[in-house]
Amino acid sequence: MPSSRTPEPAAIHYRVEPSDLYAHLFRVALTITRPQALQEVSLPVWIPGSYLVREFSKNLQELKAHQGKREVALIQLDKHRWQADCSVDKPLVLTYCVCAYDTSVRTAWLDTSRGFFNGTSLCLRVHGQEKQRHTLDIASTPATAGWSVATGLAALKADKKGFGLYAAQDYDELVDCPVEMGMFWIGRFTAGGIAHRFVVAGAAPSFDGKRLLADTQKICETAIRFWHGDGKAPFRSYLFMLNAVGDGYGGLEHRNSTALICGRRDLPRLGETRAAEGYTTLLGLISHEYFHTWNVKRLRPSEFTEHDYSRENYTQLLWFFEGFTSYYDDLLLRRAGLIDESTYLKLVTKTINQVLQTPGRAVQTVAQASFDAWVKYYRQDENTPNATVSYYTKGSLVALCLDLALRRESKTSLDEVMRALWTRCHGGPMAEDDLRAVLEELAGRSFDAELAQWVHGTTELPLTELLAAHGVHLKAETPQWAQRLGLRVGESHSVHIKTVLRGGAAEKAGMTPGDEWLGIEVNQQGWRISKLEDVAFYAGTETALTALVARDGRLLRLALELPSRGPSSAPRKTARGPVPAPAVPDTISLSVANAAAVGRWLN
Repeated sequence: MPSSRTPEPAAIHYRVEPSDLYAHLFRVALTITRPQALQEVSLPVWIPGSYLVREFSKNLQELKAHQGKREVALIQLDKHRWQADCSVDKPLVLTYCVCAYDTSVRTAWLDTSRGFFNGTSLCLRVHGQEKQRHTLDIASTPATAGWSVATGLAALKADKKGFGLYAAQDYDELVDCPVEMGMFWIGRFTAGGIAHRFVVAGAAPSFDGKRLLADTQKICETAIRFWHGDGKAPFRSYLFMLNAVGDGYGGLEHRNSTALICGRRDLPRLGETRAAEGYTTLLGLISHEYFHTWNVKRLRPSEFTEHDYSRENYTQLLWFFEGFTSYYDDLLLRRAGLIDESTYLKLVTKTINQVLQTPGRAVQTVAQASFDAWVKYYRQDENTPNATVSYYTKGSLVALCLDLALRRESKTSLDEVMRALWTRCHGGPMAEDDLRAVLEELAGRSFDAELAQWVHGTTELPLTELLAAHGVHLKAETPQWAQRLGLRVGESHSVHIKTVLRGGAAEKAGMTPGDEWLGIEVNQQGWRISKLEDVAFYAGTETALTALVARDGRLLRLALELPSRGPSSAPRKTARGPVPAPAVPDTISLSVANAAAVGRWLN
């Protein structure tokens, strides 16, 4: 929004210029009005919301410092910190470039058609002055003529295109408001009395912006009502920034904005009336990141009261903040009228199967998965499904079980729990004990036993029992060939093995990630295969065969025993309580037995 207010001097000021679009270089000038003796600066090693040390300083180059005409000596202290041998009576100016090659929502990008950056990638942190007022001048160049700028920062003096001066109350706010620039589409709507903007870069001519705005408005209104009823949202404006690409998906939440990526073909198209599956997925992403505006950006782990940008910030609560958000993202789509009950239950089915087809759920608790996100979730390898569980998917099923249990036993629900937590924690830091206290207060009993099993244990969740109590039957189905064999593969001219799941037939045969499965021998006959379905075609009724695989330039013959064609067991309980997760993954389906009960749950 253009502004012409007279800017006040800031203690910390940045000037960011897209200086060389062909070399992908941003040029930054940082002015520290009142530097300390031996002033220290650093670039964050991670960005809140994405729990991986990404080493943003690897993209920084040509760092220099001056006070007036005098060059100031800089000493590099470690991989991301520098110290300036400066005096305290003159402003200190640091200049440097940042190479922006990352098309994701987490870092920075610059080319001849678009620019994007998070402050954690471009803005050095001035130690000892993080709480001072910061300003950001986004400069235009002849090469960016025709571009516009969008950001959640408050404009002090910006032109109609958005280039100009912006303010942040401190460093945390500065780096929590990413910047989009380029020749993007822009739309506006109001939800809950709050002005919202939506900018889209890279859309095809078939893009239906009007529909995207209308559907996003419904999501925002539903989320605001969820948290506040007729009350006000805790932000003055909101910005969606969506980059449409050939193939991609993801999002990162911020205090009054979100950065999103989707496949260009997933955008709504002019003339289409039915929502394509890709568009439904995009709406779920929008709902997820918007819900984060409350659940993780404000209501957040107590360990995140203050972010330490120099190292990992550990918490065991990502199952709550990411998992519960994952539960509500699709549920709010249903409540907003953007999907029907059948579509919603299909999405629940998909989540359940994702968890059941992860042997690591019997190895790692969802609380441990939260703590280990820095080294496991964001650094996945061939063994990840066998050793870990996703705090997104299992966390959402924990939320589902809590919601269904609360609704079955009393007149309360997880909705009421979330709102009570917001009130109890004043929309700020919370601990697991806060959740335990609210559950006991609203339900009239302790849920410590359930949390011990579902969150801090690896026993199966009581999905069958709880869903049945709300009119939904869970049924075991015959798994696909990949699941029957315990494999995750790529299929082209042969079968390329990516993951061998624990306890499956492929593991027992001796297959390993990286193998190329070329063919099979059955009854002394050899057959070439290009996809897993070929195994069933050529094996017929035979269960014992030989797999021909290539490994490290060698051809191997592996004895393979095909598993039963029937369904494996669905989640179950015994008289002694939940049983451990089975070694071989399950596949399930859901069916509605009581439509009225389902309606009471979903609406």
